[in-house]
Amino acid sequence: MTVWNKAGAVVSAFLLVLSLHAHGVGGEMADAANHFLASLNPEQKSKATFELNDKERVNWHFIPKDRKGLPLKEMASEQRALAQALLSTGLSHRGYFKAETIMSMEQILRDMEKGRGPTRDPERYFFSIFGTPEDDGHWGWRVEGHHLSLNFTISGDEVAVTPNFMGSNPGEVREGPRKGLRILGMEEDLGRNLVKSLSDEQKKIAIYTNNAPSEIITGADRKAHVLDPHGVAMNQLDEKQKGMLLDLIKEYVYRARGEVADKEFAEIKNAQPEKIYFAWAGSVEVGKPHYYRVQGPEFLIEYDNTQNNANHVHAVWRDLKNDFGDDILRQHYDESHKK
Repeated sequence: MTVWNKAGAVVSAFLLVLSLHAHGVGGEMADAANHFLASLNPEQKSKATFELNDKERVNWHFIPKDRKGLPLKEMASEQRALAQALLSTGLSHRGYFKAETIMSMEQILRDMEKGRGPTRDPERYFFSIFGTPEDDGHWGWRVEGHHLSLNFTISGDEVAVTPNFMGSNPGEVREGPRKGLRILGMEEDLGRNLVKSLSDEQKKIAIYTNNAPSEIITGADRKAHVLDPHGVAMNQLDEKQKGMLLDLIKEYVYRARGEVADKEFAEIKNAQPEKIYFAWAGSVEVGKPHYYRVQGPEFLIEYDNTQNNANHVHAVWRDLKNDFGDDILRQHYDESHKK
């Protein structure tokens, strides 16, 4: 049983209320955040809240460590239900399932390591609110813990949803009652299917080294950037391969809720195809260390599976202009200064 299941009925009812009263995506998130905050006692609220310009908002990571924010472990069941409702406002059904399952995999790691590794706890995920949640306001929120960093920034009607990081260790569960689980399996399969579909000439451009890097190259950098070499351009692919590349991009973008993902994907798809690239490093065979990236003028996707005998996945989606809402907040500040 996951940390959420006990509160499922409460959440369903709460989301129904949200659908009746919220105004747009930002308004729905604000309603959910305020209901969550209203359920907290003063000590909990002091842990969960920060100023919008607090440096903690951009202090993101995906390793197992203590973080600032309010952890699930310190929430009562009704507070967890409201935290779940907030999380639901940012993710699609598929994205929510992945996030919840990533949290639950801490128990699998605990059983595998038998106390030999870092602290493994499915309740060691932290919720943080930055600024004041309100309709048409400027604020943000984060859910973060081992192998999960979900960052949301709201400015009026605009919502930014990156950095968006998901990881899985093990990448494939190979023993026990959940044997066969591959929570990020589509990210792997879609990438491999694409690289194996390439002609020999295309592979010479796309596969830039036989040695995969040990980690996503941009790591937990505050700012992501376009990486070299670029790889094979989308306009160098045939129509079937172009569709495969777009499906791979969608697997990341549609972690976010539909309204936001539709807008983000449309902007990516409408970019000039000669400016969208796919690059691969390492083996193309299952079970061997491998890495890929997809990048365009304004986005970067990185996937790495090299650790633990190529059974430990890191997969991130970055917006090169708008991580942490940099672009939409800049517009807000520029407009404020003109008044």
